[in-house]
Amino acid sequence: MNLKELSHLLGLSQTTVSRALNGYPEVSEATRARVVAAAQKHSYSPNTRAQGLATGLSRCIGHVISVNDSGEMVNPIFGDFMAGAGETYAAHGYDMMVTRVGQADEADIYRNLKARGAVDGLVVHAPRKNDPRLPLLTEIGLPFVVHGRSTGATVDYSWLDVNNRRAFRDAAAYLTSLGHRRIALINGQEELDFAIRRREGFEAALAEAGIAVDPALMARGEMTEDYGHACAARMLDAQDPPTAFLAASIICASGVRRALDERGLRPGADVSIATFDDCLSYFGNGSTVPVFTAMQSSVRAAGATLAQMLLDRIDDPTGPHQQTLWEAEFVIGASTDKVKD
Repeated sequence: MNLKELSHLLGLSQTTVSRALNGYPEVSEATRARVVAAAQKHSYSPNTRAQGLATGLSRCIGHVISVNDSGEMVNPIFGDFMAGAGETYAAHGYDMMVTRVGQADEADIYRNLKARGAVDGLVVHAPRKNDPRLPLLTEIGLPFVVHGRSTGATVDYSWLDVNNRRAFRDAAAYLTSLGHRRIALINGQEELDFAIRRREGFEAALAEAGIAVDPALMARGEMTEDYGHACAARMLDAQDPPTAFLAASIICASGVRRALDERGLRPGADVSIATFDDCLSYFGNGSTVPVFTAMQSSVRAAGATLAQMLLDRIDDPTGPHQQTLWEAEFVIGASTDKVKD
């Protein structure tokens, strides 16, 4: 059914039906309810291209991934985030576009997207310290929200983040409470703001316990299973190996567990592992008893929430910025225990 047919069925003008479906305030609530009910009953789906011509909106959201962060696009964490965001976009009649760009071209891409009206807003991924994208997007007037935060940013902006510093301080403090003093950090890429905050939380917990930071037990890199395995293997084979690991994701924590298996060591019983768990749809942390002791926060829920924040920003570009900080939930699993004498 098209707009003309739906309008004829309701005995209303096409303009009235279109305005009712798009939330225009001059349409009464009774009329709006009647139009929406008829649209649902007859499976009417508005032509978003035509809507764009009428409203000046593209009905599309952009996700621009720098070539330096290209691993994001094949990372299951990114996939879960996009699934959550996509559900919100679809519920509001929006499509999404993912663009991969070279770092040198990134500013031009943003300006081009704005000039062509290709997207109504952007989600900024993998923010860095003093991230130059934030003042640029503010300058060109393209609505955006940030998944994470940028330390040192000089502009006000909307963001949603997990309290990474507290999560890793609490997890490291839990390991020290079990008597561990040789604790390894398998961190993410420390060019990224979230990884900087996690390292700071880890180091704060060690300082509180009177433990000196050992650079030999610190690693940074892309959070893959192979990375977790390689780092753990190197550290376990050292003269003074760690008795516990704190991993930046459940994916690299699985690599740590593989390194333990290869050496006949048992998680928890011989070497403890704590990790951050994004509650991935296809990579769960067990059901009744968690496999890993973990700080948990759903990246899919973050995608859905941040998408709604961006749609709100598009509806009211001059309104106050929304800034949301989530606390991770700490769960004790089978992968940690008191240090062995």
